[in-house]
Order: sequence, then structure tokens, then C-alpha cells
Amino acid sequence: MIDILRIFPKEFLRYKRKINIVPIFILYITIIFSRMKMMQNKDFSNLDKDALNHIIKSATTTVGVMVEGGVVIGTESQATAGYTVATKTAQKLFQINDYTAATISGGVADCQYVINQIRALSRLKEVEESDVPEPKYIANITRNILFSGRSYYLSMMIVGGYSIEEKSGKLYGVDLLGTLFEEEKFLSFGSGSPFSLGVLEADWKPKMTKEEGIELIKTAISSSRERDAASGFKIQICIIDKDGFKQIQ
Repeated sequence: MIDILRIFPKEFLRYKRKINIVPIFILYITIIFSRMKMMQNKDFSNLDKDALNHIIKSATTTVGVMVEGGVVIGTESQATAGYTVATKTAQKLFQINDYTAATISGGVADCQYVINQIRALSRLKEVEESDVPEPKYIANITRNILFSGRSYYLSMMIVGGYSIEEKSGKLYGVDLLGTLFEEEKFLSFGSGSPFSLGVLEADWKPKMTKEEGIELIKTAISSSRERDAASGFKIQICIIDKDGFKQIQ
């Protein structure tokens, strides 16, 4: 079954009250049926195999850890295209605002689009209210973007930061369907996450210091780099506390 919302341009839905709808509506209906006819005659049997194997993917290891007074977030730097290492220096850790950061795993293009959107929305909110948006707000708009295009964006993201209102660290996970959940200990996404989670389960403890959190993330990601072919090269780490975002490496 064809998803009409993906064929029907969002710009038309956004501006439909400002234009003469009838002729343009007829035009788009004609385009829709012509595309449906083309798609019926096209062979999609090898679409997943041929297309997905060559897409640049961040099959990766991303980790977030709660520490006393904030959060520590980290990832590694490898991006792949099928069985090829596309780059050894892929940026997967992004500062969203002064008190929030996000990691990406999935399709690089999709993830970069979502990052750009939430950065812009965060900045807009900050300008409107003269306050830096809370991590929960960033997590919610991330969830809304991924839910609105569920299964369309190949993106799983960790959103973490420091809540000025609650004076504590916050850690959220958002999957490609738009599912949002908050973690109180640690979180890991990506192809290397099973290896990292084993380390986190064994070594995480309450009220860890920031230094201990940094070392735990390094150990967790290193274990994934040893066993997961899609994870590798340099580790990217940041810490977010009452003083804001700070890139460690």
C-alpha cells in the first residue's frame, strides 16, 4: 500500500489556505495516480538489498551515562557504506544548545537532517522565551519529528543534558518510530550497543563522579570497537552539567 502522505507535498498542505486549491488539487491528484501507475510497473524486489547496502550508515555505538550533577555522552567515529568504511571521522555527537546534546545512529543523511531541525527549533524557542530550552523539550521535538515520519527517517538518537529547572541531569532515548523514554542510569544505541550494555550493566553505579562516567564510557565504547565491525576509530565524549556543555574529546 502506498503512503499518500509521502507523495503529497507537505508544502501544499502548509499553504493550502493561501492559494486557489481546486486546480492545484487536481494537478496533484493527477501526479499521484501517475506515480502509482509507475510504481505498479516497477520491480521493487531488490530495493532493500541494492539501496540499503549502499546507503551511508552510522551503524555505531552511542552511549549516555547519568553521573552526579549531570550526564556524560559518547560515541565513536566510524560510518559505513555496506561493507566499506565510508569515513573514520564521522561526527556523531552534536551540541544542540548550551545544556543539551544528542548522538546519532542510523542513516547519516536522515540523522543530520533531524539534528539541523532540532537545533533550529531550539534556537527559535530560546529567542522567543529568552531561556535555553530544557532537555525534555528537545527530546519531545525530536520524538515529534521522528513520529511524523515514522519508518521514513532511519534514526535512533540519544538526547541528554542538564535541566536548569530540576537541577539534575537528564537522559532520553528516541527510536525511529518516535518512541520516547527517559533513563535514570544509562543508555546505548547502535549496532555495538549489546557489547556496551554488558559493560554498563556491570560497572555503572549510583552517584558516579564525572571522571568515573567518562572512564566508563571509554571502556564501554572500546568493548564495542573490539567486537562490532561497524564501530571504530576515535571516541567523542562530552559532559553536560550546571556549567553547560563541554566537549572532552
